[in-house]
Amino acid sequence: MRWGLVPSWFKEDDPSKLQFNTSNCRSDTIMEKPSFKVPLGKGRRCVVLADGFYEWQRCQRTSQRQPYFIYFPQIKTEKSGSIDAAHSPQDWEKVWDNWRPLTMAGIFDCWEPPEGGDCLYSYTIITVDSCKALNDIHHRMPAILDGDEAVSKWLDFGKISTQEALKLIHPTENIVFHPVSHVVNNSRNNTPECLIPVDLLVKTELKASGSSQKMLQWLATKSPKKENPKTSRKAESDVPQWSSQFLQKSPFPTKRGSARLLEQWLKKEKQEEPVSKRPHSQ
Repeated sequence: MRWGLVPSWFKEDDPSKLQFNTSNCRSDTIMEKPSFKVPLGKGRRCVVLADGFYEWQRCQRTSQRQPYFIYFPQIKTEKSGSIDAAHSPQDWEKVWDNWRPLTMAGIFDCWEPPEGGDCLYSYTIITVDSCKALNDIHHRMPAILDGDEAVSKWLDFGKISTQEALKLIHPTENIVFHPVSHVVNNSRNNTPECLIPVDLLVKTELKASGSSQKMLQWLATKSPKKENPKTSRKAESDVPQWSSQFLQKSPFPTKRGSARLLEQWLKKEKQEEPVSKRPHSQ
């Protein structure tokens, strides 16, 4: 079954040509849009199972968003252990032995290609305003059916009318959540780090390479230090710091680049040349 409802009345030959998103269905407009009203009127109600779902909270003063994993409270057993007692990825994996999945209310439909072919079953998840606990993370949440009785009533389209079934659609406070690593931001990641609370992840520091360590050490010991303005003139006269201070000032106009340095160097060499090697004028 495909996530993203394709209405039975859709006339195109390719469901990907549907011009609007039907992954979710707002509870407050469910009876206004034909895409959802028609299958709901036919009793095509379903339950979508999931271990949990993710929402991202926008962090204040930054553009980053913190992901949260949201799920049903879990019952502790001797085999599964407790979520609070999980101190490593290996401990967290044991919790899944008796995991209670979320039961989310949905609507499904059956689309038949105009030119014939296999029927396509697809569904949408009903959403409601978020509960108080999730208000700070996100303003919407799935419509969760809490308990076997609620699930049975939602699925029993023969005895439970549409209006009665819609009374089951409301926010639930019976959920828990915790922050998780940003590795979940990439849909290709499917590792335990996507579920483990961030405070259980081992934080590793980046280590500098050998050459980087030498550079950092050199900068710490050899880099020029800021001097007091009162003593800067004296320091400049006593300790030459740049190559230009080793060269004598030229009376000629200042030239730019290596040509000026070469001219000054040649002049200095000529002045320091021994007298015996200089040509005598006749």
